[in-house]
Amino acid sequence: MEAPLDNDVLWARSLHFTHRDGSPGLAGVSLEVQQGEILAVSGPRGSGKTTLLRCLSGLVRAQQGEVWFNSAPLHTLGPMARERLRRDRFGWIDPSPVLVPELNVWENAALPLMLRGTSRRRAKVAALEWLERLDVGDRARRRPHELQQAERQRVCIARALAPGPTILFADEPTAPLHRADRAHVLRTLTTAARSHGITVVLATHDSDTAALADRALSLLDGRRVKTVHLPDTPETEGRAACSLSA
Repeated sequence: MEAPLDNDVLWARSLHFTHRDGSPGLAGVSLEVQQGEILAVSGPRGSGKTTLLRCLSGLVRAQQGEVWFNSAPLHTLGPMARERLRRDRFGWIDPSPVLVPELNVWENAALPLMLRGTSRRRAKVAALEWLERLDVGDRARRRPHELQQAERQRVCIARALAPGPTILFADEPTAPLHRADRAHVLRTLTTAARSHGITVVLATHDSDTAALADRALSLLDGRRVKTVHLPDTPETEGRAACSLSA
């Protein structure tokens, strides 16, 4: 095995993954991401974006191929080691908001920090800072069931950013938001990443979202392609046109 170059914080080679029902997930995908870079993984629904992010973050193990994080081979780590890495170095945003119903908003946002051993007071300060940036600071003492879906998603984004992850994996992070909300949240996300040196791997099938990234990688049917024509809005799905990369 050959480790990636030092300036690549994340590196993958020839990833293959097949779902349990036999459908293809990834077919030989390779990539590299540099420290502080925002990489958009674009493509229509079902193209393999979520599967790729799950393999890169260690949530699942690719059936073939290698994944390296800071010159450490994720593909050889056991389940406990991968879990520690996700807790300590990675952040994750799902397309649908999932919060702990028994905790209030700031406690949800502070949860990853407290799980790391950060004091409740310091975790609360960090959580409140991000909740304010995402315009849900006034909901800090509410329970998740008292929030609108878009507000819950903002809390999930604050929860992912509060610990200052090395890499943030964002799987369609603005999917439940209205168009006006999307623009604000994406600006906050990209500004935070650049100011804090956070590397972002962002899955999207929205052309406006992909345009905010430093670089885009296109997928279709689990393979890297040169171009995929994305619809202008997530609500408008169309047939993707592409050409295979060399």
